[in-house]
Amino acid sequence: MNKGDLINKISDDTGITKTQANDALDSFIEAVTKTLKAGGKVTLVGFGTFLISKRKSRKGRNPQTGAEITIKARKVARFKAGKELAAKL
Repeated sequence: MNKGDLINKISDDTGITKTQANDALDSFIEAVTKTLKAGGKVTLVGFGTFLISKRKSRKGRNPQTGAEITIKARKVARFKAGKELAAKL
């Protein structure tokens, strides 16, 4: 399922227009992004939690040359499924 499919599903299920569904989805994505960027987490009970995880710097290899390189530490977005979602899978 891609964004267009999700917009169609929201529109069909709720009876709103596709434009309104797109605006709602964009608003949700923006809110989650801003919250994660600020260091918070977003919890949707029964669905799951979006959170930030920190990766340490580590050693790696350049696949073309085989030379050892250092991969910088960084923050990554994660999603942890809630109990109800996990049980349905």
